[in-house]
Amino acid sequence: EHFTPECKFKESVFENYYVTYSSMLYRQTQSGRSWYIGINRDGHIMKGNRVKKTKAAAHFLPKVIEVAMYKEPSLHELASEPVSPPRKTAKTSDSPTLKNGRKEPPQADAS
Repeated sequence: EHFTPECKFKESVFENYYVTYSSMLYRQTQSGRSWYIGINRDGHIMKGNRVKKTKAAAHFLPKVIEVAMYKEPSLHELASEPVSPPRKTAKTSDSPTLKNGRKEPPQADAS
């Protein structure tokens, strides 16, 4: 719940995309070199004063959990969206109806 100064780390990214984390609080007393987070080949944590930034134990590859890129619409884009015209209603007319694209033949009067 409460973060102390021991929880602050500096993240450094190398050219090969490896990331190292060094303590913002602890340093070597004589040389002033930062302490780094390190994991040995067995998966156990290493003492910060034993880890150097050039060693593989201090190199981590960040893993992307989820990428979500959202584009916020600008006011210009919202104003330029075309407004759809209202729907037209069906017309009723006296013209002959179409069947299969053809007009019905005229009916002969039976008198």
